[in-house]
Amino acid sequence: MARSHIIAVLQALFVTFLWSSSWVLIKFGLEEIPALTFAGLRYGLAFLILAPFVLTARELRNSLAGLTTAGWLRLSALGLLFYTLTQGAQFVGLVYLPAVTVSLFLSFTPALVALMGIFFLSEAPTSLQRVGTAIYLAGAFLFLLPVEIPLAAAGLAAAVIGLMANAGSSILGRFVNRQEDLHPLVVTVVSMGVGALVLIVVGLATQGLPHLSWKSWGLIAWLAAINTAFAFTLWNHTLRRLTAVESSLINNTMLIQIALLAWVFLGESLSPKGITGIVVAAAGVLLVQLARPKAREESGRA
Repeated sequence: MARSHIIAVLQALFVTFLWSSSWVLIKFGLEEIPALTFAGLRYGLAFLILAPFVLTARELRNSLAGLTTAGWLRLSALGLLFYTLTQGAQFVGLVYLPAVTVSLFLSFTPALVALMGIFFLSEAPTSLQRVGTAIYLAGAFLFLLPVEIPLAAAGLAAAVIGLMANAGSSILGRFVNRQEDLHPLVVTVVSMGVGALVLIVVGLATQGLPHLSWKSWGLIAWLAAINTAFAFTLWNHTLRRLTAVESSLINNTMLIQIALLAWVFLGESLSPKGITGIVVAAAGVLLVQLARPKAREESGRA
């Protein structure tokens, strides 16, 4: 395994740890902040944090100025998929459904990405990567099932929309970043700006902005600066080295990390079945990373 690939995997795992911690923080924040408004404020503030870095750095400013119409359209579509739909649906889903149910829906993303990647990216997973994906899904189901899905139509709809948008954003994000003609920060700022603007407009129009405590504003600030501005930029950087299937599988280790964080910080116990499921899912992710096509391994890039 190439050193650049190992670094990218470790960076991606660190990002997913930050995102996993977000689920706990979001659950607390939803007690006071409406879901779509919460998501819009998080990503809107993150955009304001990152935008000055793009506008003040000559290389990044020139990259932004050189964006073609097609480039703007791709990044805008990525923003709508990755921020407006995926993140917005996650926030809404967590209002109506338990986190374990939302995670169950999102755990189907790797399989969906693998199929879409064949047609849209010409990135067919190897036989071992297919096996690894199947092992991951088996571990995810072993950990999560049996689970009772509440009959909350809005929550179920949000979970399905989140799944489809998450898979689509994985494909489009990989397509944009693998060309390496745009700096990851430019990709993050433009797509996040578009996605956050739509979230804020829809959130304020439908849910409004209640009076928020300093605790809530502090929560929003942390999520925006660390778990969003920093994490999403690093994630886009890893997409230069990792295929859509690889990044999607790493992203879905959040299922494991969320369970562990809940056990450590919320006192939620893990059953022997749950621990077994975590081990099986982790083995599937590891197999996908070790079973990279030789051509990509030797070149050090995807």
